[in-house]
Amino acid sequence: MKILARSFVVALGFLLACTPSKADIVKKYKKEIRSEKNPIILMKTSMGDMVIELYADAAPKTVQNFLDLALGKKEFVDPKTGKKVKRPFYNGLTFHRVIPNFMIQGGDPKGDGTGGPGYRFEDEISAKALGLDKQTLGENMRYYQRDIQQYLFKKFNIHSQKDLNAKRAILMKELDKMKNMTVAELLSANGYNFQNELPSVPVGKYTLAMANAGPNTNGSQFFINITDNFYLNGKHTVFGKVLEGKDIPAKIAAVDKDERNKPKKPVYIKEIVLLK
Repeated sequence: MKILARSFVVALGFLLACTPSKADIVKKYKKEIRSEKNPIILMKTSMGDMVIELYADAAPKTVQNFLDLALGKKEFVDPKTGKKVKRPFYNGLTFHRVIPNFMIQGGDPKGDGTGGPGYRFEDEISAKALGLDKQTLGENMRYYQRDIQQYLFKKFNIHSQKDLNAKRAILMKELDKMKNMTVAELLSANGYNFQNELPSVPVGKYTLAMANAGPNTNGSQFFINITDNFYLNGKHTVFGKVLEGKDIPAKIAAVDKDERNKPKKPVYIKEIVLLK
């Protein structure tokens, strides 16, 4: 019995030694960290670990939701039973969509991009902090083509190819006018609501952002950016950044995958630990 107890203590000591403290990380990455008050997590995956700062200062509700799900403090709907449960949400979930030089996406209990926790919540994005209230479509037209199309089709009531052909001249004239429209104005017209008091962060390399299906449709899915994806600014809440293990997202994105960019061999989250 004493041998078993001694072995347990040794094993526990080893685990604790392998888990860095928040103070250690803050000291090591002092130049990169946004705020020492922000929570820092260790995300253990089947392909390696990542230490991540969560931007509670920039996206407080998003970070709280992520932490509550990760630590088993918040109820969610189990997709298999349809019942509300409370347990560490992300443990065992896969990165179901991985694209080299772009991003890796996870946090879906169904593993196919359609799942979530059974609820949705609003975006936390500041158009002002991101400079979207100053950037015009004239200099960003190629980045927001889908958004421009959505805006035009809604404004001119276009529902078919016939409508499109009949109104092509009007659309081209309107498109020329839109060059002076700001990105913030376009996204607002398409349903995005901005919280300009927040110090939002661009969708840059190594950042974590919420995946969604449009304005205010956040749940549990997130993606980690492998490169700067600034054309997504204004449409996705950024709520953290990888500090350590920056090579892991690219490694995950490089695995063999099917035609839907889903890894053939599952890559999954083992556990998320809040560093103390």
